[in-house]
Amino acid sequence: MSSSFAFGNNRPQWAAWHFTLPFLFVVLYGSGFVGAKLGLPDAGPFTFLALRFALASIIMVVIALAIKAPWPSTPKEWLHIAGAGFFGVGVFSAAAFSSIALGVTPAVSALIVALNPIVVALAAGPLLGERTNYRQLLGLLLGFCGVYLVLRDRLGVDAGYTTAVLLSVLALLGLAVGNLYQKKHCTSMNLFTGGALQCCVCALAMSAGMTIFDEGPVHWTTEFMVAWFWMAIAVSIGAVSILYIMIRRAEVSRVASVFFLMPVSAAVIAYALFGQALTASAFLGMGVTVAGVMLAQRR
Repeated sequence: MSSSFAFGNNRPQWAAWHFTLPFLFVVLYGSGFVGAKLGLPDAGPFTFLALRFALASIIMVVIALAIKAPWPSTPKEWLHIAGAGFFGVGVFSAAAFSSIALGVTPAVSALIVALNPIVVALAAGPLLGERTNYRQLLGLLLGFCGVYLVLRDRLGVDAGYTTAVLLSVLALLGLAVGNLYQKKHCTSMNLFTGGALQCCVCALAMSAGMTIFDEGPVHWTTEFMVAWFWMAIAVSIGAVSILYIMIRRAEVSRVASVFFLMPVSAAVIAYALFGQALTASAFLGMGVTVAGVMLAQRR
């Protein structure tokens, strides 16, 4: 499979994107927590996700047909792409949204998911042959500490929400498995045809979950419509495509370290939109997180 989005082997050209792509990714992907806050009051988590992935898949199919992007050529390629999307997009989104819907605060869920770089770094060695040095490990540790400082004042969950917390852990595992699988089997995937296939698979899976778990109709409020379009276009298409470009160009353990900035981005966006206060420890945590990510990314 060839990709319509590739930077080639020109390292100076890639260097210009070295910081731009991660910045765009964390802003778009971190906004997903804001999307959950806006959309979940008006629909069940599986219903919201089914609509989100359905819209994203339709848009990507239209773009793929318009630019005549190549589709996977073998059943094996179809299965690999579908599998990576099911875990990294579908399982992650369904488990995270369900966890928040059951009462876990977005801060707690974000902190659990922020373990993703550590899980990926530990697994990338035996699975992909990537070497993680002490500087990267120190950066990962600093990144997690920084995330904790950002979210510390909003951490709080009733002990009775054990199932909801475990769903956030499942989201973490789904994200890690999906990232590793994407790096191992799908680095040459075309972003539009592959993305359309992954969103379609996720839409079907969420539709099945919707019929089993969700109750009540969708309330088509302005907030829900904004969240629906934003999550489909900015997150499912924009952020995920950027993530796959970064995974294609770099070690997955380095790319995963960027996820430490996701809850930081969410905290800043929540402050801008909802007036959620940022404490001194949050600002300190942002600085520590950025330092940790830069250390882990440094070659």
